[in-house]
Amino acid sequence: MRFRFRDRKLEALYHGGKRIKKYVALEEDFITVVDDIDAAPDERSLYDLKSLHFEKLKGKLAGLHSLRLNDQFRLIVSIEADERGKYIAIWRIEDYH
Repeated sequence: MRFRFRDRKLEALYHGGKRIKKYVALEEDFITVVDDIDAAPDERSLYDLKSLHFEKLKGKLAGLHSLRLNDQFRLIVSIEADERGKYIAIWRIEDYH
């Protein structure tokens, strides 16, 4: 599935550029999850990957989704569309604890 970054720092982290000090321990997990997004044919496939715990968020984050990076951190994304179809917009990494 196509994806786009909404955060330039996360985009640089994914492409092997600038490291983000607070996410050093998450780099490998982050890259693995973004690669899983890239390999998925559509968002339904992300639900099938149980280790990601892909889910819709509620409350003040309603309209967004999360994917598990590890026990503590989640990747916050949204499903958007353009003239080429649906894609995942990658917003940020959220600490759930």
